Amino acid sequence: MTRNCPKAFFNWSGGKDSALTFYYLQRQGHYDIKYFLTSVNKDFQRISMHGVRIELLKKQAHSLGIPLKLLEVPEKLTLAEYDRLMQNQLTIFKKQGIEHAIFGDIFLEDLKKYREDQLAKVEIQGVFPIWQRPTSQLVKEFLTLGFKAITVCVNEKFLDRSFVGRMMDEQFFKDLPKNVDPCGENGEYHSFVFDGPLFKKAVLFKRGEVVYRRYESSDPTAANQTGTVGAGNVYQDGFWYCDLLPV
Repeated sequence: MTRNCPKAFFNWSGGKDSALTFYYLQRQGHYDIKYFLTSVNKDFQRISMHGVRIELLKKQAHSLGIPLKLLEVPEKLTLAEYDRLMQNQLTIFKKQGIEHAIFGDIFLEDLKKYREDQLAKVEIQGVFPIWQRPTSQLVKEFLTLGFKAITVCVNEKFLDRSFVGRMMDEQFFKDLPKNVDPCGENGEYHSFVFDGPLFKKAVLFKRGEVVYRRYESSDPTAANQTGTVGAGNVYQDGFWYCDLLPV
């Protein structure tokens, strides 16, 4: 990485699409990634929507060699409050000379527009390295490159309980129903990547309990992960979570 590369921060979820996007960026060397930025639930100390413990997130970022910034949000907040918290962080980044924000989004136009509209307020440009790549191709590359991941959350509208806490191998993708996007781009599932290219060492964990949770009110942090943030949706979907315990 040369010092002449433009500074950027990476909107990091800890999941599959983020890891693959980061891999491509590091190979290309076009950006100087200063931070991972992750939205976390400050009440439960977990990644928003994904439910992964912050301790594991920190180990993941450390293994990849990128400083981690946490955007702490309360369990319940309005979209306006979420936007305010994000704008405060974006302003801090801008003052540090960061002018690019990187995302692992693939094909959700409304989410991409929302992100770009928010970034425009502080004159930061969005970068979408895997935008409109075929998701079936992306998962093949993910496996071929040697990434290792586990599902941590599944939306019961698309997948049953048996899909949560599963290792994301070839059989996992073969078992996905036809109405489920291979990358889970519509919020069908979320994942945690614990090893692969660029990891200094694997993030160790053991599976904990599987729990069920239902969203019955507006949750902009959940929307931010499922791709419909800013649309004024009310979430009434149920989710299965597999807790991962640090070891």
